[in-house]
Amino acid sequence: MSEFAFELELCAALENERDGIVARQLGASVASGGGRILDIVHIEPGPAFDRRAEISPSAIPAAAIESDVGTGRARYWKSCFDCHPERARRAVERALEIGFFERERRGGRDYVRQTTRYPEWAGRVLAIENKPDLASPGDLEHQLRLDVSLGLVDEVVLATESYVTRAHLNRLPDPVGVWRIHSESIDLERSSRGENTSKGGVNSSESGPNGTDKRVSGIESVARRALEIEVIREPTPLPADGPGVEPVAYHPGRTDIAVLSGEEKARVRRRLLERAYGKGWRTYGFPACGRASTASLDGATVPYCPWLGRIVDAESDCGPTCAGFEALEGDGAEIDLEAERENRTAWVRDPRGTKRRQSGLDRFG
Repeated sequence: MSEFAFELELCAALENERDGIVARQLGASVASGGGRILDIVHIEPGPAFDRRAEISPSAIPAAAIESDVGTGRARYWKSCFDCHPERARRAVERALEIGFFERERRGGRDYVRQTTRYPEWAGRVLAIENKPDLASPGDLEHQLRLDVSLGLVDEVVLATESYVTRAHLNRLPDPVGVWRIHSESIDLERSSRGENTSKGGVNSSESGPNGTDKRVSGIESVARRALEIEVIREPTPLPADGPGVEPVAYHPGRTDIAVLSGEEKARVRRRLLERAYGKGWRTYGFPACGRASTASLDGATVPYCPWLGRIVDAESDCGPTCAGFEALEGDGAEIDLEAERENRTAWVRDPRGTKRRQSGLDRFG
């Protein structure tokens, strides 16, 4: 199985089985900006999750959260930020757009206040590194050692389809948990004849739980049952509240590191949480191909190619260079992934917002 397909299947399973937010492909470096990308992040909801959901479906800019703008009297926006003016300006504009700030005009100047206090909405944060085939580990050991020494998240897990040996476990940092993932393949040919695709599967033309057709906008859809997650080793909680060590460069016989305070980590962690909330995991497109189908993974819709017989990444797997490509007639299907996310999670697509009154319509200029 490709890492892309493996990632989508695991995201769908986590969303189906656990409350909270699932997101994928998130930056998690502090000192080496962009040096570490987490494959999957699962965030448990904290007590203030509903308050966060009321504000906006989008990520709130980090600079806006970290600014001196409060919920009391409105303040001149330039005096509230300790960063480059252009970054501050972008943060203010975005915070106004999504309803986290509201504005007053005084003497030709913009004054802003928060519409609500920023809630600490997240509980435990789990990072999952996907490596379907341990025979090709790549930089796996370095990646996991960075995650453990930095401690930006609460727990780290390695997910694989491979049989896990004691030798594998001995090469991993002790705090890293290990999951072995078991799944069944999709049989599109049987589904196209209206038969079940697997035990517990459904016909592509069956009605869903709300009486809706399980086909998605005319594209044939196949279903498969949930993954089975076999826990080989439980993760050990990391000291996410304390300082951390981030390797920033590797040399023969020497590794350069950055020692980070708990406050520095807390700021980066908050940014990670906000990106996860706004982004989610449905960040993929669907092939512009006449053969295109969809697969339903635990009720989540993903792109599927019957010609290749697998889940596909439309950007890298599909197009005129593919021998099975067929030009798509018309605009293709409309698949509302945001509506699907709202129906399946506590994320709110169109919240009521927290503005106390209508802000002005004028912009910075």
